[in-house]
Amino acid sequence: MASNGSIRHRNPATSTNSNAKLDSSLPDFANPGNTLAGQNDAALKSDAEAAPQTNTLRLIVCVGGIYLSFLTWGVLQERITTHPYPSPDPTGPPEIFHYPIALNTLQALFACILAYLYTLTLRTPQNPLPILPSPAILPPLTLVALTSALASPFGYASLAHVDYITFILAKSCKLLPVMFLHVTLYRKRYPLAKYGVVLLVTAGVAVFTLHSSAGSKKKSKGSEAGGGSSAYGLVLLSINLLLDGLTNTTQDAIHARFRPYGGAQMMCALNLLATGLMAGYLVLAPWVAGTGMGRFVGVEGGELDGAWGFVKRHPEVGWDVLGFAVLGGVGQVFIFTTLAHFGSLLLVTVTVTRKMLTMMLSVVWFGHALSGMQWVGVGLVFGGVGVESWLNGREKRGKARERKGMEAGKEKGK
Repeated sequence: MASNGSIRHRNPATSTNSNAKLDSSLPDFANPGNTLAGQNDAALKSDAEAAPQTNTLRLIVCVGGIYLSFLTWGVLQERITTHPYPSPDPTGPPEIFHYPIALNTLQALFACILAYLYTLTLRTPQNPLPILPSPAILPPLTLVALTSALASPFGYASLAHVDYITFILAKSCKLLPVMFLHVTLYRKRYPLAKYGVVLLVTAGVAVFTLHSSAGSKKKSKGSEAGGGSSAYGLVLLSINLLLDGLTNTTQDAIHARFRPYGGAQMMCALNLLATGLMAGYLVLAPWVAGTGMGRFVGVEGGELDGAWGFVKRHPEVGWDVLGFAVLGGVGQVFIFTTLAHFGSLLLVTVTVTRKMLTMMLSVVWFGHALSGMQWVGVGLVFGGVGVESWLNGREKRGKARERKGMEAGKEKGK
C-alpha cells in the first residue's frame, strides 16, 4: 500500500478446506500505504471461490467501508503531505510535513496489528494460518517489504513537483510497470488488447501532464522552472511505479511457490518486516549520515526527531497522521472481507470508482482546477483501467468455463 485497492487476478486455489479457501489471497502493497495509495492494494481469489452471499446489508457495509476508509485516507494523505503550516520563525517560509519514512513506519505498524487481528478471526484448529509458514519464505518477503518501503519516499517526494491529481492519476497506471517487468524479466507475452490498454493509459497521462505543464507555465509567466519541476516529479513517480511493479512481480512468485499462503498472513508479515526495516533506518540514519559512506550516498539523519518536532509544533498533524495510519489498515481489512464474500469482479468496480471518487474529492476539497483537456486525459486513463478490468474478468470467466468442462469430462470418464 499502499496503496491504494487495485486487483490482480489469480487462478483459484485447489485447497478443499473451506477456511484455507477463504484465505487463499494475495495482497498488493505499493506503499505499506501502502503506503501511498499503492500500499493499500490487494490481490485475492476468484469469484468461483467467493462464498455465495446475498446479504444486502453486508454488501453495503463492505463497500461503504472501502469508500469511507480510503476516501478519507486520500484526503488525509494530501493534507499531510501538501498543506503548508506556519514556520516557527516568523520571517521564514511555511513548512510542510516531509517525513515519509516516519509516516510509513507508523502506517505499517498499524496495518500489521490489524492484519494479525484479522488473521486470528480466520484461524481454526485445522488451519492455523501461520504468519511465516517456513524459513524459506522470509527472503522473498523481505525483498517485497524492502521494495515497497523504498517506493513510497519517491512517491511522496514527487508531490513537491506535481499536484496530487497527477499523483493519483499516475498511481492508477500500475499495469504499465507490472507488464514491463513481466515482459523483460519473465518473457511473458500478453494479448494485443493489453498493449492497447497500455497505449490508452499512457496517452491519458501524457495529455493530462502536458496540459498541466502548460497551465503551470502560464501561471508562472513563461518561467521554465514549472516545466522542469513537473518533469522531475514524473521521473520520481516513474521510479515509484517501477518499484511497485517489482513488488507485485515478487508477490506473484511468492504466491506461486508458497500456496496457499493467504492474504491476511502476507499483509501481516510484510507490514511487520517493513516496520522493522523502516524503524531500523530511522534509528540508524543519524549515525550513518555522519559517516563517509553516509555522506557519499546522501543519507539524511534526524527524520524521526524532525517528524516528532513537527507534530509538537502542529498537533493537528499528529491526529491526521494517526488517522491516516489506522484507515490504511482498516481499508485493507474491508477489501479482504469484500473479496471473501462477493468476489473480485465486484471489487474491481469498487476499486476503479473509488480512485475516480478520490480524484473528484481532491478537486472539490482542495480546490484544484482542471482544464478540459486534462479531463480528457483523466477519461482516457480510467477508460483504459476499466477496459483492463473487463478483459481480466472475461479471461477469468473463460478459464472457469474451461475448468468446468474438464471436470465434467473427468466425471464422464469415470
